[in-house]
Amino acid sequence: MEEPSALPCDVVLEGDCREQLARLPPGSIDLVFADPPYNLQLSGELHRPDNSRVDGVEAAWDKFDGFAEYDAFTRDWLLACRRVLKPSGALWVIGTYHNIFRIGALLQDLGFWVLNDVVWRKANPMPNFRGRRFTNAHETLLWCARGRDARYTFNYEAMKALNDELQMRSDWLIPICGGPERLKDGEGRKAHPTQKPEALLHRVLLASTRPGDTVLDPFFGTGTTGAVAKRLGRRFIGIECDPDYAALARRRIAAVTAAAGDVLALDSRREAPRIPFGHLVERGLLRPGEVLFDATRRWTARIRPDGTIISETCRGSIHAVAARLQGAPACNGWAFWHVERRGQPVLIDLFRQQVRAERGAEAEKDARPGPSLPSYPRPDPAAHAPPPRG
Repeated sequence: MEEPSALPCDVVLEGDCREQLARLPPGSIDLVFADPPYNLQLSGELHRPDNSRVDGVEAAWDKFDGFAEYDAFTRDWLLACRRVLKPSGALWVIGTYHNIFRIGALLQDLGFWVLNDVVWRKANPMPNFRGRRFTNAHETLLWCARGRDARYTFNYEAMKALNDELQMRSDWLIPICGGPERLKDGEGRKAHPTQKPEALLHRVLLASTRPGDTVLDPFFGTGTTGAVAKRLGRRFIGIECDPDYAALARRRIAAVTAAAGDVLALDSRREAPRIPFGHLVERGLLRPGEVLFDATRRWTARIRPDGTIISETCRGSIHAVAARLQGAPACNGWAFWHVERRGQPVLIDLFRQQVRAERGAEAEKDARPGPSLPSYPRPDPAAHAPPPRG
């Protein structure tokens, strides 16, 4: 085996993925997205009712002598991917009922920890022409960390924003690749039988990588992963055994315009500076004795000078009291408690966001060269006081 070399980036490597992966340095990749051969085990051609031939997967790369050969191949490339992943890295693999269950078992055997299985529900699936089975309208993606206790990237806020401020579910309704996005050969036929839609890769990369991360695709095909990675400001490494596909991928990616600058930044509350509830009390944004209440006004508690709160039955942190009142094991107090401002309920997390924004502005000012900028006036606590009673 050759000694691993320095990590190449934004390249398409040609050859068997197992051999190419062996040349990459260990622990160097942030994310692997794999769309391996399906092992469809097709026999004979498939035709539509009008007798036109269905352009399916018939290439040599999808042919294996049996399950044993396919399993050995799958184990080899999964082990090779595991070696090059960082401890905090993750792997996505997509497949159909023909192969995803065998891949899932091997993933678990090799020590990967399955975080989610995501169903890609195709908005416009190919019909079942023979009428002997249900229309195959979905594929399954497995999202895995390197191990049960591994730290991994999940951009929860980005996924929620992408879904109109609702938690992103594990069933994704996305059309199959078609129209101008579907690459064609010189005769107008599909350039690749299993080209994935860019929308699917956009969601995967936005969910589980950060700008500047390196994404590896060991079955690169026509380069969908690389095109989306470039557009989103990620680095990519593609491995493709077919030189025609590799050439097509390079041309496709060269035409992509990369985004840059602040537009790529992702909000992450987990990585935001920690602001204790007591700091809001110190600042006068919330006052001792002021009443907190939940969205339904069923439960209330009063703020104490030390940043704890007290209800009729218990006292403690905003999180502990909220959980105790509901009889729940835990509760995010920032998303539970409200305070009244000008006759309207205001979530206390808005005050925390205000303090974070001020700290960010101060840090940016301190890092900026040249003469210091004028400071912004601090918020007037009176502006946050509740309206007078009576």
